[in-house]
Amino acid sequence: MFFSVVLLALPALAELKLGYVDLQRALGEVGEGIVAKNRLKTEIDTRKAELERENKKLREDSMVLDRQSSAMSEEVRVQKMKELQQRLMSISEKGQKLQMEFVDKERVELKKIFDRMDPIVASIAQREGLSVVFEKSDSGLVYALPSMDVTDELVRTYNEKHPVKGVKLPAPRANGGTK
Repeated sequence: MFFSVVLLALPALAELKLGYVDLQRALGEVGEGIVAKNRLKTEIDTRKAELERENKKLREDSMVLDRQSSAMSEEVRVQKMKELQQRLMSISEKGQKLQMEFVDKERVELKKIFDRMDPIVASIAQREGLSVVFEKSDSGLVYALPSMDVTDELVRTYNEKHPVKGVKLPAPRANGGTK
């Protein structure tokens, strides 16, 4: 019985053609992905710099308190220390909130691009006769022939369909993808 099932399945397996795509690499090579990542990085860097200025001011105020604490009453010194601790907590909360905010922003930005990639991948799969296309990192793919990689075609087609002016695109790779 087992052998008859295997024999019946062999023609279906012969028609099965697989491919894979590296969406993270594609994201870094399509114009919209480059623009989105640069925009997010600039915003993150700006906001991190603001937090760092607050942190620096807090450290300076702490050093001033240390130097002047001997001249203060116990009550004033304790109050100033509480204020510094509250500022530290506030800065820490801002940092955590900022991190979560940027994770959400990145997810939203990248989802738009990935949603635009889906029909392109489907089109490539249909044109190339691929039965299944895996995502390289999410599928647990450990090894596949480079000829099964359709990432270059995805990047090329995406950039043709969704051009971005003024963005320097990386040079195309020669990885032996389908064609």
